[in-house]
Amino acid sequence: MMVSADNVYQFKVTSIDGEPLDLSQYRGKKILIVNTASECGFTKQYAGLQELATKYADKVVVIGFPANNFGGQEPGSNLEIKGFCEKNFGVTFPLAEKISVKGEDISPLFEYLTTADNADFTGEINWNFEKFLIDEEGRLIHRFRSKVEPMSTELISKL
Repeated sequence: MMVSADNVYQFKVTSIDGEPLDLSQYRGKKILIVNTASECGFTKQYAGLQELATKYADKVVVIGFPANNFGGQEPGSNLEIKGFCEKNFGVTFPLAEKISVKGEDISPLFEYLTTADNADFTGEINWNFEKFLIDEEGRLIHRFRSKVEPMSTELISKL
């Protein structure tokens, strides 16, 4: 399936609470989209994502997309995931409902994100906590693998 879209504002997603989450409401800010998981070696990055979301709130919105595509590391329900993130990491940034980020049932948003031209690379997501930086017009401009920490100079310098 090939997605024809110019930017992320064309996709409709659902929040972890089951409400519509319209990405176009963030027009004029950068968006950092991250596929997340609660039982991963990178799960501690939730803390850095929250720090980034707070410290750079004037520039960027962080949105977590829980996914169970890698090693079954996100087995919980939306309610369990939300509770885990709030209790363990004080997450206040938006979380989407659990989705698929690769394979036959990949969400259209992630189909777009993994195929859209950007300065770094395209192709399948390798693991949890890959990061997609969207510009103020809704276009993918940078992509970071899981090992890139949210508060790293590599990422912050692109904001």
